[in-house]
Amino acid sequence: MLNKLLFRNQERKQLNIAIVGSLLGITFLITSIHYLIKVNEFGKGADVLGPNTIIVQKKVSNLNTLNIAKTDFSIVEIEAIQKEKFVLDVKPVVSNNFNVSFETADPLVPRFRSDVFIQTVDPSFLDVKSDKWHWKEEDEYVPIILPRDFLVMLNTFMSASGIPQVSDDLAKQIKFRFTLSNDSGKEWVDARIIGFTNEVASILVPETFMTFGNQKYGDETEAKITQIMISSKENGFGLVEEMVKTKHLESKSSQMIVGRLKSMVGTLILVVLGISILAVFLSGLVLIQYAQLLMSRNAYEVRTLLRIGYPAKQLIRSFFVYFLKIFGWITLLGFGMFFVFKLFLDSMFEDGGLYIDKGITMISILALVLAYTVFAIASFVNAKKGVYKQF
Repeated sequence: MLNKLLFRNQERKQLNIAIVGSLLGITFLITSIHYLIKVNEFGKGADVLGPNTIIVQKKVSNLNTLNIAKTDFSIVEIEAIQKEKFVLDVKPVVSNNFNVSFETADPLVPRFRSDVFIQTVDPSFLDVKSDKWHWKEEDEYVPIILPRDFLVMLNTFMSASGIPQVSDDLAKQIKFRFTLSNDSGKEWVDARIIGFTNEVASILVPETFMTFGNQKYGDETEAKITQIMISSKENGFGLVEEMVKTKHLESKSSQMIVGRLKSMVGTLILVVLGISILAVFLSGLVLIQYAQLLMSRNAYEVRTLLRIGYPAKQLIRSFFVYFLKIFGWITLLGFGMFFVFKLFLDSMFEDGGLYIDKGITMISILALVLAYTVFAIASFVNAKKGVYKQF
């Protein structure tokens, strides 16, 4: 009876406009937050490099062949790149300054040996989910990250030898070893694979192992920095790409394509997110204004109920619960529409080669809860103010 009395004088048109606006805003809000997170996570765990990170080197020209121009980076050049506003961090890629070969050392696998090129990078640039990425001289083996092309070559060799090829998991069980040497001696160090990468062409080893090899077996010449790793700030990859072209640097095309794709999609989703927040805010204001209009139209009824002894808290609760239910239905419908959009967008991203995780992000759910909480608080304050105004 109380609800019929309080909510009979309604202007449904304004209410419907506010509901539609809130529904669209909530739907796009959760969708944009979800895909902004998923796109930024794209590629994590699939390769060793962290997000928005590339390895670059100087382009080789005829001047380099004639030894007129240099292909190594000076400290000054690295510091100049680090000072760019869109660059998060820059670190050198350290290479071996000693002779090293890599071979199988497992009785179940035919002997395979090759001279190799090993490198190490700053651990902060790695996205390796392993607690084994460390080494000291007394350790049983050196953990290594192997280029996937090397595994393909090893499988080709094993196939030619009439031996079944190995998967990633099986390859991690195979025993390998390094041979470190110089003119005065050599030694063997066991190695195990802990991961694979498509981004780096050399075998990656922990920094401590590289330092050990260079100090004990190095040729005592000054090590040159021929490659550096550049990590860009969020949505700054396009500026990094422009800098790479300007400074006549180059990187693997796959790294540039993934970085460009993530930056472009991320920027687009940020725009949608901004519009979504604005839509939720404006539609929320319309709902609050509608609540104020409804209370002003029922001012006489509210005053009368207060005078005959109705508790103010009960009237406040009636208005509060009414609008809480409206926004609750909006939130549930928006969440349902998000799933419909998600089915379509996941399929579209997959068709475009962007294989993102299909799980639900907790932050997007929390954003939905936050929006509902903010509206609930605003509705309660508005109802309390409207009722007590009639005393």
